[in-house]
Amino acid sequence: MKRDYLIIKETIKKEITFGHFKVNQQLPTENELIEHFKVSRYAVRKALTELQNEHLIYKIQGSGMFIQDWDKKWQVNPRSKTIGLICTHIANYIFPQIISQIDAVIDPKGYSLLIANTHNYPQKERSNLIKLLDLQVAGLIVEPSESAKPCQNADIYQRIAKSKIPILFINAKYPEFDFPAITNADRLAEKELITYLLHQGHRKILGIFQIDDLQGTERMKGFIQAYQDNNINLANSNLIMYSSHDAFTVISNKIDVYLHSNQRPTAIACYHDELAILVIDKLKKQHIRIPQDISVVGFDNYEAATYLTPSLTTMNYQRTTVGQEAGKGILALINGQKFASIEHHPQLKLRNSVASLTK
Repeated sequence: MKRDYLIIKETIKKEITFGHFKVNQQLPTENELIEHFKVSRYAVRKALTELQNEHLIYKIQGSGMFIQDWDKKWQVNPRSKTIGLICTHIANYIFPQIISQIDAVIDPKGYSLLIANTHNYPQKERSNLIKLLDLQVAGLIVEPSESAKPCQNADIYQRIAKSKIPILFINAKYPEFDFPAITNADRLAEKELITYLLHQGHRKILGIFQIDDLQGTERMKGFIQAYQDNNINLANSNLIMYSSHDAFTVISNKIDVYLHSNQRPTAIACYHDELAILVIDKLKKQHIRIPQDISVVGFDNYEAATYLTPSLTTMNYQRTTVGQEAGKGILALINGQKFASIEHHPQLKLRNSVASLTK
């Protein structure tokens, strides 16, 4: 087929960039590639030529093809006026405002944003990092993907650190690296939120947390700590843990187990407001009144939380401030200045989605 060479090229390129080959390691021969991919010699040669043109491999006459030191061009580029921004979910409810605020800060200084999306997959984070570094952007703002797990792209971040390329984390950070970060005190904030529910007389609280990101694991720890610090039996509570890649139907089915039990929760604490909105809709469809039957709380203070019926009690995530700080922070790093990490302390926003059981 005419495009066989693209399959070969992209397969080898992925193996190179994901570290399956070492620098100066020899590639399989043409005959071996022909046999492996079941393609023509023309397709193999075209694929190798394009890889060579992209400086991923080099040829030694009479010996074959070898892996190029393909990341050697990742250096600080003071002439660049482009800043790379890697988000987990560009279209999600909090990121458009963050992006807008970053742009508002860097645009007057002559910089523009190049935005990439990972959908919280480390593999996509890797490919986006490579693309942006190949373009020699002036700096990087990164929201880590699956930050609760060991960093799968440590080799790239080590190269970034070695090359002193300006980089800033937002919302989470990989503990393996000491790059500056703008984060929230998620554990303390969730502890405050659950403590409020406990003070309203709730004991059977169902917590629903995304556990492949640090934000989720920290909020879950805050949930547990609230029970412990208030000397209330944690056995009265329940937890649902889910992955960012799970559909809501997966979470919904788990919620049903508790809704149909003889220990139905009196309150549900959601990982974020987006989930809380879906949970509220689910409960309403089952003719469960909020907050009379079950109270619901979220996290982030999404704009729509105010207009829900009932309006949502939540923790305020300062996305406007975070965006502005990220813009100022990356500019400072680009200009050779220091930028210290910032940890925000979200404030409780009391609305109408919580009923008191102490009256």
